[in-house]
Amino acid sequence: MIMDIYAQIVEKIIKAQEVIIGPVAVEQALRVPHLKIDWPKHHVSIDGDQAAAVNSLVAVYSELFGQISKEVSKEAAASLVRQLPVGKLPEALR
Repeated sequence: MIMDIYAQIVEKIIKAQEVIIGPVAVEQALRVPHLKIDWPKHHVSIDGDQAAAVNSLVAVYSELFGQISKEVSKEAAASLVRQLPVGKLPEALR
């Protein structure tokens, strides 16, 4: 099954955060409501409002590590956000 674009964005954000903060990145992502993560398989799915789930993920990292984590998230998602429908970009990635 091919992950949808929002799930791909979440995966890229987690990977980018993992490079910087290690396994804590996955631990924090698992706290986000509506995200279903099987990290050993790098599979992500989202139940419910996908943009809100992305916003929540970025917020979790921002709470711990501040603005830099938000910038890392934006950079990680940059190659995929162009594929989102107009007006569907999560607030946290603007």
